[in-house]
Amino acid sequence: MRSVKLEIAVGLFVLAGLLALAWLSVKLARMELVGGNHLPLYAQFTSVAGLKTGATVEIAGVNVGRVDRIELNNADFEAKVRLLVDPAVQVQEDAIASVRTKGLIGDRYITISPGASPKILKANEVIRKTEPAINFEELISQFIHGSVK
Repeated sequence: MRSVKLEIAVGLFVLAGLLALAWLSVKLARMELVGGNHLPLYAQFTSVAGLKTGATVEIAGVNVGRVDRIELNNADFEAKVRLLVDPAVQVQEDAIASVRTKGLIGDRYITISPGASPKILKANEVIRKTEPAINFEELISQFIHGSVK
């Protein structure tokens, strides 16, 4: 009888440990198992070189969302990026989305520069003004070959 109680207690302890490990894994991976509270917005860039799904979206250096999906728009061969932004953040229709780099060779992320328009973007609308990622390799190549203007 006593060993059965001990086995049940150990089993419950192991189960609690596995659940805690699963929860921690989900949180560290920044995944959402159930829907999540976010505002989906889109932006199109001529280049998103180095940008990855899960990258942060920032306004004034504050994390306000993440990159959910990156796909190729076959109509004009540009990158279409789906951003999941905190719904409490109001993004104006004339805001500018830019692909930036943390440090010289760091991770890529999206920064949104607020606009002045009174019109606020709603779910699934597009940020029209964008700035692509700076390609440092191309700049260095142009500098070496003397074609920098």
